[in-house]
Amino acid sequence: MEVQQLGIEGAFLFTPRQIGDSRGLFLEAFKASTFEAATGETFDLAQVNQSVSSRGVLRGIHFAQTPPGQAKYVTCTVGAIYDVVVDLRVGSPTFGRWEGVQLDTENRCALYLSTGLGHAFLGLADNNAVTYLCSSEYNPAVEYGIHPLDPQVGIDWPSTEAVSLSEKDAAAPRLSSIMHTEVLPTYEQWQASRK
Repeated sequence: MEVQQLGIEGAFLFTPRQIGDSRGLFLEAFKASTFEAATGETFDLAQVNQSVSSRGVLRGIHFAQTPPGQAKYVTCTVGAIYDVVVDLRVGSPTFGRWEGVQLDTENRCALYLSTGLGHAFLGLADNNAVTYLCSSEYNPAVEYGIHPLDPQVGIDWPSTEAVSLSEKDAAAPRLSSIMHTEVLPTYEQWQASRK
């Protein structure tokens, strides 16, 4: 498995080696020893989520308060998505920065987002299935969002024509309106949570 650390600390792209023949293919979608060697973290699986989205469905930017935070290991098992990580850790050298990668059934890559990072994606195919391995269970009391089209974050989505947002995501605040609240994680909290 090839691992690439993205420009945001705590974000990694995992590209599996695919072994194929006339019957199909095989790959290791997650391997704890490879993950730990690359990230310096352990991944304690607490919940597995799956979502199915049509073309143009835009989900996110979602994040959990840290602590406890929620790390995610995201794969697209059907279709294709443009997957985005946003650094929401106040005090981080890359605070407010985003990076996007395409996850699809050809590259079969996975995006890892450590705690304190925001996550969003856009469905690129007619039918997209996304699986998230999560380090903590869903807890609505500590789950938050930022509008995915917030110009301050400035994500360069492949297309914003006819995007479909949930009511919750459409009503999500802009980053500027929550910057000075207790909602956003801090870089120091994130560093402490890794120890």
